[in-house]
Amino acid sequence: MTTQIQAPRLSVSNLSTAFPTEDGLVRSVADVSFSIMPGKTTALVGESGSGKSVTSLTLMGLLPKTANAQVSGKTAFVTRNGSTVDLLSLGTQDMRRLRGNELSMIFQEPMTSLNPVFRIGEQIAESVRLHKGVDHKAAMAQALRMLELVEIPAAAQRIHEYPHQLSGGMRQRVMIALAMACDPTLLIADEPTTALDVTIQAQILLLMRRLQRETGMSILFITHNLGVVAHHADDVVVMYAGRVVESAPVRPMFAQPEHPYTQGLLACLPGKAAHTPGQPKPKRLFAIRGQVSSPLAPPPGCAFEPRCDRAIADCQKAMPPLLTNLPGRQARCIRVGENLALKQAA
Repeated sequence: MTTQIQAPRLSVSNLSTAFPTEDGLVRSVADVSFSIMPGKTTALVGESGSGKSVTSLTLMGLLPKTANAQVSGKTAFVTRNGSTVDLLSLGTQDMRRLRGNELSMIFQEPMTSLNPVFRIGEQIAESVRLHKGVDHKAAMAQALRMLELVEIPAAAQRIHEYPHQLSGGMRQRVMIALAMACDPTLLIADEPTTALDVTIQAQILLLMRRLQRETGMSILFITHNLGVVAHHADDVVVMYAGRVVESAPVRPMFAQPEHPYTQGLLACLPGKAAHTPGQPKPKRLFAIRGQVSSPLAPPPGCAFEPRCDRAIADCQKAMPPLLTNLPGRQARCIRVGENLALKQAA
């Protein structure tokens, strides 16, 4: 039985992940902080290369050993029995006991995550045997139950099939079944519907919402699809160049984005147009100019300054801190108050 708690299921404080290379230190994640409440979904959004996946792999302890990653920061993860642990300080064996049991992850591409030489039922049952200590028969029964739960047709037959015998949508459902087999309290979904068509994507997202309602698990949903965020997230954390640039509940974020980068992302959506407060709304689809700077040579001040249409000289002086301008919201922009005042005046 999962302990009912009011504190965040997971709190991340000042998480940083860097990789040494021949050309210098690559800071993929820098000073990232956010939290996820029990039974809620927090979306981590941003362009490719913004640090979303590295953040999730760091939290799961799945960074390659050969990368020699330099990790710092703290986390507070509340387990189902109510104890609090720092995921970053756990040893290998302690992390393995949590991973797949209390912490689970759905990866982008199931065909590279499922073992092609084992039947899908055996792959799900292995996790159940490891974490629940049951025999093979009971584990296979749980695997069948999970395949039925994620609505795999003819589950009793599919349980004996190999990954290559399933369609992309069914393989993604298998990944969800594998992740959910031990009733995790926190599920990390790293762009789980990227390779699926729109119809299957909608089915998978509805399935995840239903499972969340039934189990009360928290979800960290990593995506670049803002339409998915609008319909399925409770809170949003926007990342750019390895840093959090804005965080807010989902509805206020979409109604009134504070950071210029968030404003640009929303303006890129079809049906939206870039709009500077106080100026007429253009009709052309907006595109953020330029590209993300190299992590080996970041700009001296705000990382978004080279691409920002509202940048001023002070933006080049130093990295701005996360500022709180509205209750429950933060934005990493020295003009955040000015942006809001202009919007209200308009």
